[in-house]
Amino acid sequence: MDDWIPHRRDDGELLGWIHPAGSDWTAVDILGRTVSDAVDWLVAEEALEAHGLAWLAEPWMLEDDGRPTRVRIVEVTPDHDAIPGRIVVKAEDYGDVTRPASEPIELSWPLPDRLRPPQPGDPDGFTF
Repeated sequence: MDDWIPHRRDDGELLGWIHPAGSDWTAVDILGRTVSDAVDWLVAEEALEAHGLAWLAEPWMLEDDGRPTRVRIVEVTPDHDAIPGRIVVKAEDYGDVTRPASEPIELSWPLPDRLRPPQPGDPDGFTF
């Protein structure tokens, strides 16, 4: 990550990084996922801008012992100054403020394989 250059929105929020890929550049989101091929600098910036951050608010699935559990991302802290990053999630509560808070689950950064977007057939919390 030493050669990764932060890319921020106009309001200063980090969208990800752009790093060298030969004579081109590759865009990486804040979960550490590649969001562009090796492209021109401006195209890498556009890829991060288009990717945005809204997807962080969407539900995610956490694989535990082969069973997917619906979760929400609470915090993303990338690696920084030799300090390991982390991704913190919590069990989906569907916005129910009367429900007891679930224990946060801390995962490593970048995005581990066991945390993924929902797929068809995953439990949705509404279907039994």
